[in-house]
Amino acid sequence: MKTNSSLNSYYFQLTLFTDFGNLRYLFFSLCLLLYVTIICANVVIILAVWLEKSLHEPMYFFICCLSFNSLYGSAGLFPRLLTDILSDTHFISRPSCFIQAFVIYTYASCEMTLLCVMAYDRFVAICQPLHYCSKMTFKMALCLVISAELYSVSIISLCLYLSVILPLCGNKVHRPFCTNWPVVQLSCVDTTVNDIAGRVVAATTIFIPLLFVLYTYLRILLVCRRSSTEFRGKALRTCLPHIVTFLNFSLSVFCEVSLNRLNINEFNTSFIVFLSVEFLVIPPVINPFVYGLKLPQIKTVIFRRLRISKRFPRK
Repeated sequence: MKTNSSLNSYYFQLTLFTDFGNLRYLFFSLCLLLYVTIICANVVIILAVWLEKSLHEPMYFFICCLSFNSLYGSAGLFPRLLTDILSDTHFISRPSCFIQAFVIYTYASCEMTLLCVMAYDRFVAICQPLHYCSKMTFKMALCLVISAELYSVSIISLCLYLSVILPLCGNKVHRPFCTNWPVVQLSCVDTTVNDIAGRVVAATTIFIPLLFVLYTYLRILLVCRRSSTEFRGKALRTCLPHIVTFLNFSLSVFCEVSLNRLNINEFNTSFIVFLSVEFLVIPPVINPFVYGLKLPQIKTVIFRRLRISKRFPRK
């Protein structure tokens, strides 16, 4: 029989879950529908890029990677969330908690770095079109994606390691899933190093990419201003989905970062839950529809594949 102290040291309690009664089945169904939508929408984008040879270009490869990352991030949230909605107890083991935090944070970091790489791709394509084929080869695109992934994994691993080794004096995490800062706040010792590490991670994975993207689009706007109307229209069509995706994710991450600095006891529980999960829910849902509907190349491939699949049963 485990004592309370051993339970407190090995398990965390997610305190934002309440007893929904029979409504839990409604919430479970809605979350399951949302998760299935995320999976289906992103898989469609991945298959469209994978199966269509005309889309085997760096721009669409990056979009494909973005969809893979959405599947990865949502897998870190939804399976556990669906289980907790139906459960009467909301305890999560310490290893599982840090694994979930690792998945969620690497998803967020990879998303931001991928969007940064995509901004560079659009910058080269529009501002240096004669050098695009030589600069943005598939090998270069692959190297950029691998570098973004390795950097995200490395810096998040270091940050979470500093949290894993902390001695803790409590086990109540005031979130619907495991995140780093609420766990750090349970520590019995000084957490200055963790605070500095968190700020470095935020600066290098959020604010520096943000500044770089703003710089690239400023340069793109200057080029478009001096170009023809036809060129501006084409540039806008290729950049608009990325701009929408970037602004959407930046706003979502800003809400999550702000939440770590707020006193959540002063806010409604539903509001805290929404701010906590939106960067894991809204971008994975919106991104495939933005790219699938706004980019005519992908939209054409999807509808052509759908028409072909409808013909086969009739034969």
